[in-house]
Amino acid sequence: MMEYKELKKLVELVENAAITHLSIDENGTKIEIKKEIQETNSVVLPQPAVAAPIVQNTVQAPVETQETKEAPKNNNLIEIKAQMVGTFYHSANPDSPPFVKVGDTIKKGSIICIIEAMKLFNEIESEEEGVIEEICVANEAAVEYGQTLFLIKKG
Repeated sequence: MMEYKELKKLVELVENAAITHLSIDENGTKIEIKKEIQETNSVVLPQPAVAAPIVQNTVQAPVETQETKEAPKNNNLIEIKAQMVGTFYHSANPDSPPFVKVGDTIKKGSIICIIEAMKLFNEIESEEEGVIEEICVANEAAVEYGQTLFLIKKG
């Protein structure tokens, strides 16, 4: 008969070793120890998320920072602002073409960029139709709430 200390050592051996199964048959006593392997590899893929509203109808005073551009002087231009703090991406992944380029015509509901916030990839949709006049943020740049991302000419 196996003693408790020996049995405990065998359990610890299985827990700490790269084995998942141990079977011992000693003097007619059979002991079988199995451990389940939990997969720890996880991959975070961009998931479509409910997009936050992009365009505000109220006028806000722009906060002067190095990355913030002045409000457009042309009344035909509309600012599309960040509705969250995060990292700005022009495309779904580095190998994909950008969602929009300067000169592209966009429709209401078109995906125009992604903002990653807290490991979630949020697809940002346009709430206006028009032509992209300027992309105000570099790819993979940190953006602040209310920062201008795009200038579009209402179409």
